[in-house]
Amino acid sequence: MYELRKDPLLGRWVIVAKDSTMRPDDYFSYSFKTEEKAEQFSNEDKCPLCSGHEDSTPSELLAYREPKTEPNSPGWWTRVFPYQYPVLKVEGDLNRQGVGMYDKMNGIGAHEIIVESPEHNKRPEDMDITQMERVILTYRDRISDLEKDCRLRYILIYKDHGSTFSVNGPRSLHPHSQLIATPVIPKKIKEELDGAKSYYDYKERCIFCDIMKEEMKINSRIVEERGSFIAFCPFAPLSPFEVWIMPKRHSCSFTEIKNEEAIDLAGILRSVLLKIGDVLNRPDYSYALHTAPNRIPRGGHWHTLGDDFHWHLEILPRITKPAGFEWGGGFYVIPTPPEESARYLRERKKE
Repeated sequence: MYELRKDPLLGRWVIVAKDSTMRPDDYFSYSFKTEEKAEQFSNEDKCPLCSGHEDSTPSELLAYREPKTEPNSPGWWTRVFPYQYPVLKVEGDLNRQGVGMYDKMNGIGAHEIIVESPEHNKRPEDMDITQMERVILTYRDRISDLEKDCRLRYILIYKDHGSTFSVNGPRSLHPHSQLIATPVIPKKIKEELDGAKSYYDYKERCIFCDIMKEEMKINSRIVEERGSFIAFCPFAPLSPFEVWIMPKRHSCSFTEIKNEEAIDLAGILRSVLLKIGDVLNRPDYSYALHTAPNRIPRGGHWHTLGDDFHWHLEILPRITKPAGFEWGGGFYVIPTPPEESARYLRERKKE
């Protein structure tokens, strides 16, 4: 059972396994346990995410399927189901409460697996545009559905690709993303929202639109333009070769993406991942979709959100590890400037 606890100094929420039985020795042996699990996930015959193993997972919440195929059976292109070991669960009440000076609530939310392809070991950049488009539309449809739940404040879709393991179990080599919906807005997202609102209050313009215009004017950090999207290395990144993908059309919510825009996004995302893989020898990477929070619970609070925020996708190659200076001070040292990162990526063939 998990619960959310609030840091009273920084205002961030963390998810704590209050009934955890993990002991110090368990962390030492954890890598060996996950290697055993990883072997199972890497075996196509045993992988629960592969087509034909639908009975190994919970019932699907959504699937893009071939015509006339039944739910929870083969014939799907993308498939979504609840994570079997979720950090947050849909059932129950938030039960917000104070414990002395501290605040906490029940671990209410959603944790889902988005299987991106029926093919095992299919890297996203190796998919065709049509399949990548289906993945993007699946993202959109799941966010739209979960936003109907007034308990949920934010829906984050993210992908961790590579050999690194987390405390929630091995990251399957089968292509998939995860979705976590929370009853609070994550701190990093809130900082973006607050910064965007402050900029808008001062200049009455979207900061993301201004960033995009500046990048297109200077052009030194542009990685690629494709249709209605632009990809660039941010001016002050957290990691070398970090790339943001942003729609040229101002839009605060990913749920507003149009079908023709989904095709463009599929193309540029695939191309950027191919470039990163080519330049950096197929590194581990993560990406996260930053979209507007759910406005249902506090509709009046977000009266300028449609004007001041701009959804975007952030891609972070896992080629460096934060050390004490970064962790302790929040300063990040970037050995390759974003202008050079963009040049290396830009010079690779457009896919």
